[in-house]
Amino acid sequence: MTGNHEQHQQQDAGQEPAKHRRDKSVQRRRVLIGGGTAAVVGGLAVAGLASADPLSTQQSTPKAATSGTASASATATTTVCSLTAEVTEGPYSLDGALVRKDIREEKEGVEVQYTFTVVDTANDCAPLADALVEIWHCDSLGEYSGYVGGNGHDEEDDGTFLRGGQMTDENGQCSITSIWPGHYVSRAVHVRMRVHTDVTLTDDSYTGGEVIHTGQLFFDADINAEIQAVSPYSDNTTTETLLEDDSIYDDAGASSGLLTLTALGTGVSDGFTATLTVGVDSTS
Repeated sequence: MTGNHEQHQQQDAGQEPAKHRRDKSVQRRRVLIGGGTAAVVGGLAVAGLASADPLSTQQSTPKAATSGTASASATATTTVCSLTAEVTEGPYSLDGALVRKDIREEKEGVEVQYTFTVVDTANDCAPLADALVEIWHCDSLGEYSGYVGGNGHDEEDDGTFLRGGQMTDENGQCSITSIWPGHYVSRAVHVRMRVHTDVTLTDDSYTGGEVIHTGQLFFDADINAEIQAVSPYSDNTTTETLLEDDSIYDDAGASSGLLTLTALGTGVSDGFTATLTVGVDSTS
């Protein structure tokens, strides 16, 4: 097991970033919907912006061509439909995620209320209903369930904490409650994501289906710095990689998974909402 963890960490260290990212020709496509026409242009579009003020309750919304088919997030207005960047799922995935709204279990940390809106770029950016949005991430000490010890900490490991997903509704939306992730050597703070279609739900999980999107989610660097400095995150003494130095995030905003954040209170410990429109290709 130790050898596997070392191999996983080496894979995740980003020594060769080209192996982590999918073909740039696939990533750098954007569809702008406006005036009844669609234009394909180069570059990744920004579908949402993280608040510059860590304690602001106002979200910034970019001005761009509006879409008559893409569903807006319940807490953020999205005016650009773009294909969200695809990356490899990394070394910490597990099969058979629990289908549940709250994935925290007993883990302490700053609450994050995620709302995702999934749109299908292969169908004029229409909302994608009945898709399973799955996320997983490390705890405040940088440990993943099922892989505890990989970041040098000794704690209980049930294989399910901070893992799970929800089905999208008719508007392509779903909500998941978790905590702000901690950090571990070689990677900036992030959340991993998969979008599945055609799954069969069981009592608390799923079977079958097809993964049509694999990505990662990122957080505003200034807000993250404040959170990593408070308990329980401050107990993590491993070196943190900054967002600007991450091997996966390519500084392309929401299209590369940068979340739009809104404070739930007057301090970072009160938590945040995090929203993102996830552009997927159902034919990929």
